[in-house]
Amino acid sequence: MKINAALILELRLERGWSQEELAIASGLNLRTIQRVEAKSSASLQSKKALASALDIDLQSLSHQETHTVKKYEYKTVEMPFKFGILKQGTPDIDKVLNEQGNLGWKLHQIVMPASSNMGQSEKMIAVFEREKSE
Repeated sequence: MKINAALILELRLERGWSQEELAIASGLNLRTIQRVEAKSSASLQSKKALASALDIDLQSLSHQETHTVKKYEYKTVEMPFKFGILKQGTPDIDKVLNEQGNLGWKLHQIVMPASSNMGQSEKMIAVFEREKSE
């Protein structure tokens, strides 16, 4: 079962205990303490022993799921090009993607909007995203 390993570590360090000292105080194996702190997993018996040794309520050791909502920001980069007699070729897509990637932007999608030029687009629009840092 999942257990609040961060709380166990915090309380152990507050008391100035090593993992071995917590193992002795709780009557658990040192390897069990290491696993609990590393993997946030413990049996009900281990959870009870730790709650008793740390003098806290059993429910305090219940694992708390934290759900965070990721927020993103977006930007667009236009990449013009021409078809026909005045063909300028397609833009250097690799260059644009690598420039934006080096700035922390991830390609979200490329759009070719319709134009009045007989239905042929004169540009591609690259939409980039990155996670907002708050």
